[in-house]
Amino acid sequence: MIYSCNDILQIGKRYNNKKRTYVLVNPLQAKHVPVSPTGSMEMMKALGAVITDQYPTARLVIGFAETATAIGAEIARCLSDQCIYVQTTRESFPKAREWIDFLEEHSHAVEQKLCGDHFSEWLRSTDTVIFVDDEITTGKTLINMVSGLAERYPQLKEKQLVAASIFNRVSAENEMKMRGAGMECAYLVKLPQDDYAELVKEIEVHEADAAAEAEVCFQHGALCCETFQDPRCGVSIGTYRRNCEAIADGFIKEMLACVDTGSRVLVLGTEECMYPALVLGERLESNLNGGTVLCHATTRSPIGICSRKNYPIQNGIKLTSFYDQERTTYLYNLDQYDTVIVVSDTPQEEAAAIRQLAAAMNAFERTKFFYIQGGNNVWYL
Repeated sequence: MIYSCNDILQIGKRYNNKKRTYVLVNPLQAKHVPVSPTGSMEMMKALGAVITDQYPTARLVIGFAETATAIGAEIARCLSDQCIYVQTTRESFPKAREWIDFLEEHSHAVEQKLCGDHFSEWLRSTDTVIFVDDEITTGKTLINMVSGLAERYPQLKEKQLVAASIFNRVSAENEMKMRGAGMECAYLVKLPQDDYAELVKEIEVHEADAAAEAEVCFQHGALCCETFQDPRCGVSIGTYRRNCEAIADGFIKEMLACVDTGSRVLVLGTEECMYPALVLGERLESNLNGGTVLCHATTRSPIGICSRKNYPIQNGIKLTSFYDQERTTYLYNLDQYDTVIVVSDTPQEEAAAIRQLAAAMNAFERTKFFYIQGGNNVWYL
């Protein structure tokens, strides 16, 4: 399928962000807007096909947290089951011997890190390294990152380096700078050099409302499957995909009977954990007779809320993060569902966020609610 700006670009306004006032919202990305998981995966596969056609021997893919974690995983899967996939992270886990720190300067949370425990080994296994983000605007973050990596791993200079993205808005001047740093661009849609800050300048927005916390008692069960593998430390994508599928199939085998035929179902990922939710969503679309399945995810990004027609973020709630009790996360474009399934790789079993989501979704009244934590724990109402 050929994608255009009309298919995958909406412009939102960041809430109280002076560094960059606008945000590019992709309604097929399964992040800020609920979408068919199959439709979302098809878009990611389309970019994967571009990469596979141009760089078929690439065997190392690096996905940027948090919005490109699923895109990177699907690109790696398109290349080869043996492809190594590693995502950057802003989290304090898992434990690694060596972290490579860098800054994503335009972001609301600028500090990122990449696991370096096996980076030399991964470089030996490939002639091409694919860096994946949902959008590339100037290439500055990638240039800085590659420069730092090359100082630590000189063999990187011998590799072909590719900046892959759904959106590419890099100017001719900045593209020359990226080439000077040894990087080529590959993308699904090339955006014009429009002034998006000017487009949102007059839009009045407000912050998401803080969610209440429901006093509910979850029952606990265990799925007959492994825990989630963690792409923050690097994984063989074939093994990781099978791991996600096994957890999805375990849930379907043991819990699908609780989901009524014809249900409207939401599968919700949490922050950096997007790919496992999409895999479960795909599986449910194939197994749920007559129902509707939608996917999206919580996010660290504070985006302004506005009820204006065609504005992409119509409502939202502010939650405690599933990963850090001291951190705020957001969920946008809530709707009514018969069943909500939250999928998270957080190591924390106890999370205020799940009670807040239960309250927001009216789970204690009319919505069936499941929380898959870590892969084989399932909490439910």
